[in-house]
Amino acid sequence: MDLVVLEELRQLKYRYLRTLDLKEWDEFADTMTPDVTANYGEHLTFDGRDAVVTFMRDSLGPAIITVHHCHHPELAVAGDNATGTWYLDDKVIIIENRMLLTGAAFYEDTYRRCGDGRWRISRTGYQRVYEAVQSLDDIPSWKLTANRWA
Repeated sequence: MDLVVLEELRQLKYRYLRTLDLKEWDEFADTMTPDVTANYGEHLTFDGRDAVVTFMRDSLGPAIITVHHCHHPELAVAGDNATGTWYLDDKVIIIENRMLLTGAAFYEDTYRRCGDGRWRISRTGYQRVYEAVQSLDDIPSWKLTANRWA
């Protein structure tokens, strides 16, 4: 297997997560094919890059901080197509509601090498292992001391 391709796929997934967490929507869009499909849960299914980006932009405003970590990739390449399974750990701080969501999931992705030679995600989604929420009011010492979007 071509190690360069494996590294390109790893960097693509890391870029997807980084641009999502930094709310860099144009760069986030560029990680996906125009016809991408995404399934982030029962009521969070999207067809097309514009639908995914619009949902994320509208849902993850400055009062929501996300942190996504993917690791332990299992990647398979067949020509200009590839698949990947990733372990996800995520946290979401919902400032206005003083809530913390934590979770874990397994991402299942499909990738396609596009006409410009770059890999992009053509299908993505995850199956949750768990998701939990807690009130930050239950942690008396919790205090947000920095927020990039405040």
